[in-house]
Amino acid sequence: MVEISASMVKELRERSGAAMMDCKKALVEASGDFEKAFEWLRQKGVAVAGKKAARSASEGLVVGQVAADGKSGVIVEVNCETDFVARNEEFVTLTKEIAALALQHKTSEADALLNLPKNGGSLKDYVTEKVAKTGENIVVRRLAVFELNAPHGAVGLYVHALGGKMGALLELHADKPVDGEKLSALARELAMHVVSAKPQFVSRDQVAPEIIENERRIESGKADLAEKKPEMRDKIVQGRVDKLIAERCLLEQQFVKDPSLTVAQYLKKKGQELGADIKPQSFALFILGEVSAEPEEQKNGSS
Repeated sequence: MVEISASMVKELRERSGAAMMDCKKALVEASGDFEKAFEWLRQKGVAVAGKKAARSASEGLVVGQVAADGKSGVIVEVNCETDFVARNEEFVTLTKEIAALALQHKTSEADALLNLPKNGGSLKDYVTEKVAKTGENIVVRRLAVFELNAPHGAVGLYVHALGGKMGALLELHADKPVDGEKLSALARELAMHVVSAKPQFVSRDQVAPEIIENERRIESGKADLAEKKPEMRDKIVQGRVDKLIAERCLLEQQFVKDPSLTVAQYLKKKGQELGADIKPQSFALFILGEVSAEPEEQKNGSS
């Protein structure tokens, strides 16, 4: 029998949101296989569908900037060790300078960003100076840069006002020239929705077939379907999978400012007002300290 450590149980709990005892039982059932244990919890209905992997305890800020013409934008996560430093004005200023430099050079890689010139040296040197002042390591963890690749559109940014712990950048396209200010305002509205509703995809056609098949397998294995006739079970499973996928797709979510409409319906309404077909192309959602199943390598400002 595989030994189930406390750290394995803790990690599964953080990812799934399930109780400790359920997590331990799942790991035992799965002989220590983390992904199979997560699926077991999903089938038992005690794991949160679509929940991201464990969140680290890192502090810092999510910041961003959009160009004056609304055609490009950047979002950056900069980590430090304590909330005390994250709220320090010098750290706040540093994060804004980092975002501005990334936008100026349209740099989306942390390594390349840290090597850009800053105050007679590199940004890495500049960050190192701040590390010496604060006494804490400072990490440019990740960033995304959007630059409009269509004749008409806008980039929108929204950073949650409560402590700068999460934010989203969104690219919106229009098929005809429209009022730039109104389109930029709409892009920001949608970025705010992304922060609130946390979609994973723009539309259903972006969802990989293996993701849909995995959800189908999980739903098919749930206990409440065991006694159902095959044709009824298939119908129920399809309905549940459709609902799960819709919850993860931006265009199919209920719009946060008007839940009577989906995002797609809201965009159609706004498009009629502006006289154009308007569609979101991509978005980046950053939540402070969030760690994916395969964490990105962190980029340190100090060595």
